[in-house]
Amino acid sequence: MSASAPLISLNYEGDVAMSEIDHFTPLLMQREEEGTLTPLLSDGRVHFLWIKCSNLYLVATTLKNANAFLVYSFLYKTVEVFSKYFKELEEESIRDNCVIVYELLDELMDFGFPQTTDSKILQEYITQQGNKLETGKSRVPPTVTNAVFWRSEGIKYKKNEVFIDVTESVNLLVNANGSVLLSEICSNL
Repeated sequence: MSASAPLISLNYEGDVAMSEIDHFTPLLMQREEEGTLTPLLSDGRVHFLWIKCSNLYLVATTLKNANAFLVYSFLYKTVEVFSKYFKELEEESIRDNCVIVYELLDELMDFGFPQTTDSKILQEYITQQGNKLETGKSRVPPTVTNAVFWRSEGIKYKKNEVFIDVTESVNLLVNANGSVLLSEICSNL
């Protein structure tokens, strides 16, 4: 089991700090070594509800006494939707399709509540086709061909444009004297 940083993360309600996910992998490895691994792990007040799909962990965090059945249903439904879009749900397919992943997550959940989880309905809203991961085929490394993974061959554009939505939130705690006790800036693409 390897420890790595999150590929994709969204903070729907803002009640759990984004840095809390850093405690998940060490806790998972510790519980696995002890033989006490469970689908719900707790670290202090934060609860991690997780599933493993291929080489990926899908993790939901909460401070509340959440409906675990709803959370796990959502995680498995997310796997199903991603698999419909990307064929194989692997680290590479997430990296290659991060824009679509964020769009899907925005449609799947709204402010911490599951919304549209049917992949057929989602395909009507999000019509982009994801880069489907081809398994079993050998590929020539891009460094040999000078190809870049994000540019399809033969496509010409009139304008080179990129649109990025950035949402930032600032949490600031100041005491009566005006001294900053806590400051945190969170950005989501």
